[in-house]
Amino acid sequence: MQTTLSPETNKRLESAVERMPAFPKSVQKILELSRNMNCTPKEIIEVIEKDPVMSIKVLKVINSAYFSLPYKITSLDRAVVYIGINTIKNLALSLAAVGILPSKNEAGFDMDDYLQHSLITAGIARQLAHRYAAGDIDPMDCYIVALLHDFGKVVLAQFMPEEFKAAMKLSNDTGKPLYLAETLVLGVNHAVVGAMLVKRWNFSDDVVEAIRTHHEQSAENLLTECLYLADRIAKNASEVKITKATDTPPQGKAKRLGLTVERATALLGDLDVFVKEAEIVLQASVE
Repeated sequence: MQTTLSPETNKRLESAVERMPAFPKSVQKILELSRNMNCTPKEIIEVIEKDPVMSIKVLKVINSAYFSLPYKITSLDRAVVYIGINTIKNLALSLAAVGILPSKNEAGFDMDDYLQHSLITAGIARQLAHRYAAGDIDPMDCYIVALLHDFGKVVLAQFMPEEFKAAMKLSNDTGKPLYLAETLVLGVNHAVVGAMLVKRWNFSDDVVEAIRTHHEQSAENLLTECLYLADRIAKNASEVKITKATDTPPQGKAKRLGLTVERATALLGDLDVFVKEAEIVLQASVE
């Protein structure tokens, strides 16, 4: 459900997206290097080490009880040996996303719940891609798109708080999914706004499109399907509820993966590991 935006609303949205902080150049460089088949772990580690704050936070997570390493790791080079470069890349991306979020907003949008859900969704999407779409899709792309899929909500809560607050209330009062309530109130939903933002951040066209279409039943590509399944599973894995109403599309979309939400949930097994992983990242980001 999408309506034509008024010139005034379109201008406000463009301004809101422009006012969001830029995604860290170090993470953009990591993603660029990751797309190069000849890239070595050392090159990625060197990028992270140029950001001292990022390095400290990544090491804090690595040395947490979650990884249960035999002794304290003091360098990222050493960490690669124990947990692998892909895990380190995911941590850097997650911590960067957390770091650019506003600490408060006038809409009353719960950033802690939002972050927990985004991190859980990212972990699940990565695992789905690794298990059921290996060779067809990059698990890193799935992690990115899941981590950032709801970032449009942050933009709306920060820069269009009254309208977003009204949309959340409409969703709660009527049971309409939030993305539909947003369209009724604003003429646009957070998926479209999020796509505008990640395009400004220079993410790939595939990531932009997956975020833009993650509430559309007609979207049938692997990246969006992984996101769809992970989003639904994440909502079942935790007690995070941004609104009383569900904010996900009807079931039955993941045709290429051949998995329903129920089947994918059963195959993944214990979901608590994704919840714990999210909690560890959140703790490192605020300490």
